[in-house]
Amino acid sequence: MTLPINSLAQTVLRIAKEAGDKIMAIYENDFAIYEKQDTSPLTEADLAAHNVIVDALTAESDLPILSEESADISWDERKQWRSYWLVDPLDGTKEFIKKNGEFTVNIALIENGKPTMGIVYAPALNKSYVGIVGEGAWTEINGEFAPISATKHSDNDVWKIVGSRSHQSPEIQNLLAQLDGETELVAMGSSLKLCLVAEGEAHLYPRLGPTSEWDTGAAHAVAIAAGAKVTVLDPANPLDSNAEDLTYNQKESVLNPFFLVSA
Repeated sequence: MTLPINSLAQTVLRIAKEAGDKIMAIYENDFAIYEKQDTSPLTEADLAAHNVIVDALTAESDLPILSEESADISWDERKQWRSYWLVDPLDGTKEFIKKNGEFTVNIALIENGKPTMGIVYAPALNKSYVGIVGEGAWTEINGEFAPISATKHSDNDVWKIVGSRSHQSPEIQNLLAQLDGETELVAMGSSLKLCLVAEGEAHLYPRLGPTSEWDTGAAHAVAIAAGAKVTVLDPANPLDSNAEDLTYNQKESVLNPFFLVSA
């Protein structure tokens, strides 16, 4: 069978799944067993996944790696990087602790400040998202790949916005007020929020809270490979059609500005 994705993406998907297996071995435990231990299930799962990913990527390529679990790399060193791996071994800590399954393994290839390939794997959901910019985006379940694409809002559609149904900031309310027609909020955890726009399940995902570059890199690649845009969001003008693209490793801080994912 010919797979739609190239060999590098296949390798990174395999690595993400190996990391997911390590996470699931811990996730399926009764978390109560950790109460008398120095470590938490979250810390243990995060580090186990990190070690699998870093060891495997190091064996595959010479590119540097920036991971949430090894983020203490100086800006003097990082600013020399043209291409590197950006990794969040376990995104969605609340979802992991609540055991609702909406947590992910994230591996992105960043080239010249832009994500060019991303793998997002949700091990508890047995679902992967693969994005290769310029080639396409897919979901993968049990080895079966299905192409995905972002779906633009059309006049009679209800606007589907990724966000909390229970808590809406004034900035989000301001954005919703600028949309013509009815709106519906779609809740989701972790980097899967960006993937909802990528697969046409939502039209917009405004992020007006703190995130780090490793939280978004992989799903950002999936989103743009699926035809969506990921741009810097100005709360005063949230739907600015001339907003700049969200970029990576262009400054000392690894915190993202507010951003908008739009189909």
